[in-house]
Amino acid sequence: MTSDDIITTVQGLMPGVIADLEELVAIPSIAFPGYPEEPVQRMAGRTLELVREAGVANAELMDVPWGYPPIYGEIPGPPGAPVVVLYAHYDVQPAAVSQGWTTEPFTATRKDDGRIYGRGAADDKSGIVTHLGTLRALDGKPPVTLRIILEGMEETESNLEEFVEAHPDLFDCDLFVITDMGNLVVGEPALTTGLRGDVSCTVTVRTLDHPLHSGVFGGAAPDAMMALARLLSTLVDDAGDVAVAGVTGGTWPGTSVSEEQFRSDAALLPGVATIGTGRIGDRLWAKPSINAIGVDITSIADSSNVIHPAASAKVSMRIVPGTDPKAELAALVAHLESHAPWGAQVEVTPNKTAPPFLCSTDGPLVTAAQRAMEAAFGREVSEVGSGGSIPLLETLRGVAPRAEFVLWGPEDVAGSRIHASDESVDPEEIERMIVAQTLLLKGLGSQEG
Repeated sequence: MTSDDIITTVQGLMPGVIADLEELVAIPSIAFPGYPEEPVQRMAGRTLELVREAGVANAELMDVPWGYPPIYGEIPGPPGAPVVVLYAHYDVQPAAVSQGWTTEPFTATRKDDGRIYGRGAADDKSGIVTHLGTLRALDGKPPVTLRIILEGMEETESNLEEFVEAHPDLFDCDLFVITDMGNLVVGEPALTTGLRGDVSCTVTVRTLDHPLHSGVFGGAAPDAMMALARLLSTLVDDAGDVAVAGVTGGTWPGTSVSEEQFRSDAALLPGVATIGTGRIGDRLWAKPSINAIGVDITSIADSSNVIHPAASAKVSMRIVPGTDPKAELAALVAHLESHAPWGAQVEVTPNKTAPPFLCSTDGPLVTAAQRAMEAAFGREVSEVGSGGSIPLLETLRGVAPRAEFVLWGPEDVAGSRIHASDESVDPEEIERMIVAQTLLLKGLGSQEG
């Protein structure tokens, strides 16, 4: 098949691909604790059926000690052909109405802009249907040994890392294709080559033995919430850059994002400034960032004229490729423990360490992916980073140290709004990604493993 043949074939497959996406979006496969199990199990079962129908006849729901099962299958290729693993995930984020949805989250909805809206439409059910479309374009007969792994708990506490470590032979390959990313802008192809990691902790500040009347004691007795606010403010400097001693930052060597584009993507309110220094690409992909992502204190509805004795916050810090998560978290903890105002007592509980990841870009298989993407999009491919973390990637690297990594997908940063309200995907981006993956696998079929 020529490139034109593949493009024509994929165009003919798209109605079925979009029908699959619409069906899968309608299944609320939220794997978080406290949500119903039946939809996640139904999603796993239906996805398995689609994978088998697309040509992976031996695909199965794999046995795992806990949590929802990954889907795994293999199509053997010709002797000496490269071994390629395709990855996506079938679970999704919750979709609370309070987020501000303008459509029903679990009904795939087309708007005038042509995009398909719904929870998981981009992250990562678009990745699943990209793989399905690729398999169909190849008529279920790839010219490489093809393995597929679809995770069921990527958005919550993943069980896949344990599965990989328990079954390293299943993941011994030449190339991992991680279809859970996207371009900065629709139609402008990009490979993601760097991911920030994530460390977090919970900090509790205590100033009093018990609550006090704010009128009787205010002005002399320290308020724990005010002390917590002052402590959190020490984590960044006046420009918004991280001010924690020992935390590493750098510069991004690839494509950046304009200030104007970022303001639009992030929906900054009029008059609100961006924070940090350096190019936007530096701030997003090569420098650390800190956010207070949760606070425990009395709600406004339950408040009264009381000085609170304790207040807590969950602090998340994104860390850059090349850093040690444990060392970065230790630096954050040390800062919080040493910067409390007014002698307030501080207790810090570490929660999480997720490693950053950096892809090599000079390998022959990544080069083949760049060529395939350029052919599919008709434009030169740029190199971008991502602030999101995928701890699984380092685990995969550990069991397959010779493997190269390609991180791409249909989830455009500018429009997809993953994890947020009105998540969506551009169907033309899915089509181009199916073409790119098909061209990649066809090209690799002529290479020796």
